[in-house]
Amino acid sequence: MPSEHTQRQLSTNKRVLVLVGPTAVGKTELAIRLAEKLEGEIVSADSRLLYRGMDIGTAKPSRSEMARFPHHMIDRAEPNEIWSLATFQQKILSTIDEIQRRGKLPIVAGGTGQYIRSLMEGWIIPTVQPDPRLREVLEQIGLEIGAAELHRRLSLIDPIATAKMDANNLRRSIRALEVIFTTGDLFSTQKDKQPPDLDFKLIGLTRPREEIYARVDARIEMMFEMGFVEEVKALLEKGYNQDLPTLSAIGYCEVIQYLHGEIKLEETKVQMRKKTREFIRRQANWFKPDDTTIEWHDMTPDPLNEILDSIKSWLKGVK
Repeated sequence: MPSEHTQRQLSTNKRVLVLVGPTAVGKTELAIRLAEKLEGEIVSADSRLLYRGMDIGTAKPSRSEMARFPHHMIDRAEPNEIWSLATFQQKILSTIDEIQRRGKLPIVAGGTGQYIRSLMEGWIIPTVQPDPRLREVLEQIGLEIGAAELHRRLSLIDPIATAKMDANNLRRSIRALEVIFTTGDLFSTQKDKQPPDLDFKLIGLTRPREEIYARVDARIEMMFEMGFVEEVKALLEKGYNQDLPTLSAIGYCEVIQYLHGEIKLEETKVQMRKKTREFIRRQANWFKPDDTTIEWHDMTPDPLNEILDSIKSWLKGVK
């Protein structure tokens, strides 16, 4: 008869647990608690956590949290190293495979819907070679009119693609336009799919919207108490260009404006709250309440035991 450890290896082979939900819903905390109960390792699917030195403004797990259980796909690149979606796909699949070979359960957690969907659905990213001249022109236009305006103009061409994109992600809008102009086809129609040979369990976490907003507001205040302004100043002093796509992330661009004396500190916080609320609404486009592939759980009251029961049934192959 197989040993208990062997049974654990068999039960977790090909299994991947995925936690999704809006910013500030509590994914990080729950992922750590589940890792403790399920011999799991945590894999970030958050595009902002990839970059070193961007800790406070991204609400990156603390060192003590990461010391409790292995965390992956965090601090993998410098702020001036831009990861494509294809690069993320390759790296996260490799990471998941390594975790499974150790007989552990990968627990993927993150709020970047595009990353989650590309992983689970196996998007085949368009193989359009970059056009340096076209990209240079698009970048210049983007810098002149701003990321949000470029995103708006892209929406006139391809509203399906922009509905799920961050309006402040200049690099993503430029890439979409580059693909459209090069191929003549809409960016939203170019994702062929080849799902990986993995068994995903997708758990969605929710809270009342006003409760999430209150948690966001508290998080923003905590960021400044922890030294967010000093973090951004340190990045600029290291020579990172303020126009880098990574530094256009919510919070970083506002603090840069504050450091340049363009806005007051309170206005910085107001803009962060406003943009985070907009981001939360866009996140909902990726994971809808009526999506039957998602098992939704409200975070109040604590759903840990209920979620654990469901996961254990899934690991045993019980429908």
